[in-house]
Amino acid sequence: MSKILLLNKPYGVLCQFTDKEGRPTLADYITEKDVYAAGRLDADSEGLVVLTDDGKLQHRISDPKHKTEKAYRVQVEGEIDDAALERLRSGVELRDGITRKALASRIDEPAALWPREPPIRDRKHIPTSWIELVIREGRNRQVRRMTAAVGFPTLRLIRFRVGDWTIEGIKSGDYISIAATRAI
Repeated sequence: MSKILLLNKPYGVLCQFTDKEGRPTLADYITEKDVYAAGRLDADSEGLVVLTDDGKLQHRISDPKHKTEKAYRVQVEGEIDDAALERLRSGVELRDGITRKALASRIDEPAALWPREPPIRDRKHIPTSWIELVIREGRNRQVRRMTAAVGFPTLRLIRFRVGDWTIEGIKSGDYISIAATRAI
């Protein structure tokens, strides 16, 4: 039976098990052996990382041709408007082409939000807002590039869902092991 772990990755942790520069890695949080991240999450992003020992599952989750949904809660600089949300929904022109259509909506600040270390910069006269963005591809730093392209730079990025799996109930820095029979 395959191992599947759901990690709520903290800010500043690399999505790999070793680092020659001594930065925090998955090895600082995962005690299970022979599991690998199914996709990556940048060091400056937080939230769900799925790890498994099943190569086929790892490929299915991370390969864009399978179009696995990934949902993010994103704090952006400024009060995002309907026009920007519509552009995110329709596809955004980036250097490497137009993104696929996404689901994008304004949300309240997540209720069970843990403090980030270090905290995001707080500008007294510039408001922030939160959006939920659901994409089915995974280009390098895609969510950050999308929000910047519509005029609302990302301040905090939390992946909370991959397929049907979420970080619901998993504290930052913790992981759980789940039954391999669950679908993505």
